[in-house]
This record gives sequence, C-alpha cells and structure tokens, in this order.
Amino acid sequence: MITPTIIGYALIGGLLPPLLWLYFLLKEDSRCPEPRSMILGTFVIGMLVVPAVIPFQRYFCTVLGSCNPLPDASTLILWAAVEELFKYAAVAAFVLWRKSVDESVDYVIYMITAALGFAALENTLFLLGPLMQGQVFESVVTSNIRFVGASLLHVVSSALIGFALGFSFMHRRLMRIVLVVIGVILAIALHAGFNILILSGEASGMFQALFTVWSAAIVFFALFEILKYIRYRRLPKNTC
Repeated sequence: MITPTIIGYALIGGLLPPLLWLYFLLKEDSRCPEPRSMILGTFVIGMLVVPAVIPFQRYFCTVLGSCNPLPDASTLILWAAVEELFKYAAVAAFVLWRKSVDESVDYVIYMITAALGFAALENTLFLLGPLMQGQVFESVVTSNIRFVGASLLHVVSSALIGFALGFSFMHRRLMRIVLVVIGVILAIALHAGFNILILSGEASGMFQALFTVWSAAIVFFALFEILKYIRYRRLPKNTC
C-alpha cells in the first residue's frame, strides 16, 4: 500500500542523486550561471517527460510481446529511442529557443538538467516497489546503484545531444541538423547498450555497463571544458 511516508522516502531517494549531480555540474558553470528559474523549469520539464514515455514503452511491450519476464534487445533500443527523443523534443520545444540560451555551453547545461529531472522521477518510481514491500535496505542499494549508473547515463546520453548542438552553434543549418542527428543516434546507442548490458543478468555485463558510462563521462567533462574555453576566451577577464 502506498502511503505518504513511502512516497516521501521515494522522493528523497529519487531526487537526491540527480540533485547532487546537478549541483556538481552547475558548479562547473559557476562563472556565467544560467538563470535559476530556467534551470528549475527545465528540471521539471525533464520530470514530466517520464509519464509521457511510459505509454509508448508499454505499447512496445504489447506489440512485440517481448517484456516477459524482461524486455529483449529490440525493445530496449526502442525504449532508449523514445526517452532520448522525448527529452530532446521537450527541451527544444520549451527551452532552447529562449534568449537566455545564447552560448554553445548552454545547450549542454539545459540538456543535462532535463535529463536529471527525468532521472529523478524515474528513480522515484523504481524505489516505490521495494519501499512498499518494506525493503528499506534494497531501496538504499537501488538508489546508490542508480546514482553511479542510471543517473549518470541520462546525463551523458543527453549531453551527447547538447554537445552536438553546442559544437554546431556557429555552423549553418544543414550542418547543425547533421550533427544533431548524429548526437541523437549516439545517445540512443549508449542508452540502449547500457540497458542491454545491465539486464544481461551477468556480473561482467554490469561491470561493462558501468565502465562504459564512466568512460563516456570522462569524455563528457573533457568536451565540456573545451566548450567553456571556447566560450570564455572571447570574454574579458572577470566578466560574463
């Protein structure tokens, strides 16, 4: 039975890891921070994507008949595609056209913010099951695993699209479209590959999944520093 207490614990366990990631990532952009209202709004938009994608994911299970007991590889690829496309579409529709998005690094910031909002609600839903069964220890373990795995996966996957937008910021429209398509494909591939390895049921699969996503995270931080350098070299010292 779901009680307010269980919902509260699930929200704390679900929200805390993404919020910690968000705090850390925003500190990387502390010189010229984005408006807090925009960050909060984008985070909420990311959360709202979750109930939007669930019907599509259930539909794929019904049509393909491949989710009993676990989804197969083709279903996981479709799930990853829906999540990444919906996250990007939501940010593009509600955020990326605004005047405050005026630098290449901004695209990455807003994409990862939406991704963390998505991860926050997704984590909360994952924790409800163990908490409803009184499995407090299992819920803590699940929260920690999702902190180092799933939450970071959402960050890196959506960041790939953000980097595609950021590095094509000054290019012509055709080049921007090409790079964004590549970014979306890479995001889906990384997301689907992680889920396939995790659900393989083997310890080696989980290790490979975590190794892959953390390796991608290292590349992410390197690219982020490059975008920041490109942004700040045009600005006078101590200005934004």
